[in-house]
Amino acid sequence: MGIFDTIRAVLGTSAETDATREADPEDLFGMSTAYMTMEADLRYDHCGEAALCFSGVDSTRFDEAVETVEAILEAGEIDTGTGFHRYEDDHGYQWFVLEDDDPEDLVTSIHFAADQFIEEGFGSRLLAAVFGFENDDGPAYWIYSFRRGAYYPFAPRGTNDRNQRVEFKLQSVLDGELGLEDDESYWYPLWPDARGNHPWE
Repeated sequence: MGIFDTIRAVLGTSAETDATREADPEDLFGMSTAYMTMEADLRYDHCGEAALCFSGVDSTRFDEAVETVEAILEAGEIDTGTGFHRYEDDHGYQWFVLEDDDPEDLVTSIHFAADQFIEEGFGSRLLAAVFGFENDDGPAYWIYSFRRGAYYPFAPRGTNDRNQRVEFKLQSVLDGELGLEDDESYWYPLWPDARGNHPWE
């Protein structure tokens, strides 16, 4: 199975079939307190960025929905200073990447964007929300799978290796605070394109 097929299976159609419950954008607000736990208990600082990953569809109505989301994010940029840009990765997936020093603003903006996709009837195109952290040991991410309605940790080391010790530690500390994915086969690694990059770069 190639990387494209793996992404599609784990975050896409297979995950939708195997979903234990429907995704709920309100789950994203759990990250508001998780940021504090990551800092206080695990010495992780947020990296100032978060991202929403979605798959496109050749549809005028979908293009209009994306434009509506962009308008919402532009309004948020004026109100809160949360910057954003759109990015397409090598596999054809779309990302809204948000930048803000305030993690609460990042969570709120990701929630607004995801909720608008659902309101527009394109919730099925949402794949993941990704929240980035870093400390002296390197980067770590919490990934929310919309198809599974659950979070899982990801600690990349370079572009093809992961630190499972860190991931299991994150799981143990945040269990009960976030709705976590119990099936580790769905802890899909969103590898960055280059060492030191985020998955959305």
